[in-house]
Amino acid sequence: MAQPKERTKSEKIEDIAKRRGFFWISSEIYGGLAGFYDYGHLGSALKRRWESLWRSYFLDEPHTFEIEAAQVMPESVFIASGHLSNFIDPTAKCSKCGAFHRADHIMEDFLKESFEGMTPQQLTEIIRKHNVRCTLCKGPLEDVSVLNMMFPLNVGAGTGAKAYLRPETAQGVYVNFKRAYEHSRKALPFGLAIIGKAFRNEISPRNYIVRMREFTQAELQIFFDHEKIRVHPRFEEVADYTLRLFSVKDRKSKTLTEITCADAVKKLELPQFYVYYLAKIQKFYLEVLKLPPELFRFRELSQEERAFYNKIHWDMELNVESLGGFKEVGGLHYRTDHDLGGHGKVSKENLSVTIDGRNFIPHILELSFGVDRNMYSLMDIGLAEEKERTIIKFPRRVAPYDAGVFPLVNREEMPEKAKELAEALKESGFVIFYDESGSIGRRYRRMDEIGVPASITIDADTIEKEMVTIRDRDSMKQVSVSIKDLPKRLRRFLNGESIGEVGEARR
Repeated sequence: MAQPKERTKSEKIEDIAKRRGFFWISSEIYGGLAGFYDYGHLGSALKRRWESLWRSYFLDEPHTFEIEAAQVMPESVFIASGHLSNFIDPTAKCSKCGAFHRADHIMEDFLKESFEGMTPQQLTEIIRKHNVRCTLCKGPLEDVSVLNMMFPLNVGAGTGAKAYLRPETAQGVYVNFKRAYEHSRKALPFGLAIIGKAFRNEISPRNYIVRMREFTQAELQIFFDHEKIRVHPRFEEVADYTLRLFSVKDRKSKTLTEITCADAVKKLELPQFYVYYLAKIQKFYLEVLKLPPELFRFRELSQEERAFYNKIHWDMELNVESLGGFKEVGGLHYRTDHDLGGHGKVSKENLSVTIDGRNFIPHILELSFGVDRNMYSLMDIGLAEEKERTIIKFPRRVAPYDAGVFPLVNREEMPEKAKELAEALKESGFVIFYDESGSIGRRYRRMDEIGVPASITIDADTIEKEMVTIRDRDSMKQVSVSIKDLPKRLRRFLNGESIGEVGEARR
């Protein structure tokens, strides 16, 4: 008898996501719509906690603020930004079944190389050379053409005003720069952040929430004086910090360069202002999220791969096993004065600033993160199947819940005590899941599978000695902690201390 086919890791992630309440295709009861996903209660919680952590970390700089901008913007915005003429993707239509494919992606699947940034003519030549075929019917592909990826809208009655759903949150910052700058005491550097939706009419959305048509971005736009890009006032704080860089020159050898920030400035000739934010981003992944260093790198984009206005561009990448290796989850882009210059020209507004007698248009450094891609990556990195359980080892500070609270049994005052403790922990600022159904072992397994880092059990010692048991999700070790010390001990555990450091080993 044939053995059942082993599920891929991506299929396992999809199963847990749907079964436990992380994400699933939108409008599922109607068959769904490709490229659109809904988040369930756990996915929404995971996303909110990642976003909150991002805010507290990246907005902790002088003159840095978060704003909220409209998702629908007039056509003139995208004339100024260049999206109407340049925001295009290469498409390859199958001459047999009529399916459209994104040309560089279908070639990447066939040839296991990156073809980003190539012209339609170059892509067509390579398709012909290697006889790349339709993935659906194996039919031949037509010559590569281009498609603008924006979603057009008519606003108002009748023909209405021509508008578009924004393809990135960044334009909402740029059109608000002048007013926001005046509110901020007219100081540079000056940062404006948006966490919100963006919309791109992807030709072939794929990999669940990794490449969607409606997605969430977390972006910080830093406006600064371009004459000061070679310095950063806090650079000495990171000068000796080691970056993990995969440069264009490293691609042949496929080796990663580990180099201090100081040497990145000296040897790679990267400006201090840019390198400071490389370090800040890497520290977010390695020190805040506490991901293993070997799972993170910066990848340099060549001149052909990056947008024409990006003078320097390194992507943040995580090693995502179910997607075949390192994949982009964000980028650090030096956009020069392209954006404010374009908006000033089209809107006829003066977007320059005057500082120390100099009048100039600020340049922009953009920190851009794909929130959904980060969510999927954390699920992939954390998912493990052990002998007796399935577990997702989410970073402790972004897990959907801080802890589960359970009575050992449903008698002897334990449920009442457990509910009382759960409420007290919530009042102390923790996100708590309470459960009293099923055996304690089954409750632990539920917490493991949805990634909750700690499980707190109320037992006989709680009633007699005011002691509770904390179980570590990853090691399954258990320690005893007094109820009065529980909030501070649990906080220490969530901030990275080992389970053995926060309590006495359970005998």
